[in-house]
Amino acid sequence: MVQAYILIQTEVGKASTVAETIGKIPGVVQAEDVTGPYDVIVRAQADTVDDLGRMVVAKVQQVDGITRTLTCPVVHL
Repeated sequence: MVQAYILIQTEVGKASTVAETIGKIPGVVQAEDVTGPYDVIVRAQADTVDDLGRMVVAKVQQVDGITRTLTCPVVHL
């Protein structure tokens, strides 16, 4: 299982809607709208890194109102 945080910037006023929409995507554990340089932070999981990448590109980035994403895989050292 691969887990990652996805940091998302949105259009002004869209953070709440984006977080709510992304929260319904399979594989998303949690989606919260936050303050700071990013507007939404998502915790997601998938079976493989490739599956995670496909979820981000095919599902998360397609949500209306998103301007930029940064995916940060969780590492266990």
